[in-house]
Amino acid sequence: MVTIPDPHLAMVRPVTPRTPRGCEECLIEGSPWVHLRLCLTCGHVGCCDSSPMKHARRHAGSDDHPVVRSFEPGEDWRWCYVHEALV
Repeated sequence: MVTIPDPHLAMVRPVTPRTPRGCEECLIEGSPWVHLRLCLTCGHVGCCDSSPMKHARRHAGSDDHPVVRSFEPGEDWRWCYVHEALV
């Protein structure tokens, strides 16, 4: 079986986290988060799906930036929200 790479990986760019201290929206709203995700298209830092506001998923959908990586220390996995899969 041949595995075809996720086409959304073409959207991955070298990025700098826009808010390295935490989720961009949660910092503004004063909301808590559980884990952080870094958008690999623009550098948006958002909270994960286990967080109350799910800002990383919202950003992926509203800005059409589907690929994130974990922004947690020691983690280096990437996720595509469109395919709901590790990439």
